[in-house]
Amino acid sequence: MNKNIIPYENRDPQLETSGKIIGFYEREYYCFSNFSSFQVRWKGRLWATSEHAYQAANFFNTTPKLAEKIFKARSAHEAYVIAKDNANKAPIKWETQKVKVMESIVRAKLNQNPYVMKKLIQSGTRLLVEDSPKDDCWGWGAEKNGRNELGKIWMKLRSEIIGKGKQERSNIFDIAPLA
Repeated sequence: MNKNIIPYENRDPQLETSGKIIGFYEREYYCFSNFSSFQVRWKGRLWATSEHAYQAANFFNTTPKLAEKIFKARSAHEAYVIAKDNANKAPIKWETQKVKVMESIVRAKLNQNPYVMKKLIQSGTRLLVEDSPKDDCWGWGAEKNGRNELGKIWMKLRSEIIGKGKQERSNIFDIAPLA
């Protein structure tokens, strides 16, 4: 074994990962997922999850009634399905805007939910990866070589927090640096 290779450190050692059972308990950093049940106030509304807000944002300008349907979705999964079923109604420039929109939503989620802030700080300097085998844009995808845009957003926000030094961590994105 190469001594320069750092072995994978399972952050959830108590979880079953053999594939022999179907486990459904949340993992330690589940709060970074858009499907986690942390409400977020964004664009003047209180969204059930960041997934609701992001999927609805696809349709604010093209199909407002669809955005409202997503707002009322009973789960993050339902919000996702509604959006994917209507992808042809999203704006043409969505691909060039979506990362900026996601960052705005994630920033609001972080700022409004102290537990999420606590977990982000606890993540230290480790690489944050949306380890979805299905999504190579927001996560790392099936080949583990995807763009990981959601992980990059979380790491950017963490870097901003660390850069603020001794400044208060609550409402960190709304207050001026201390003198």
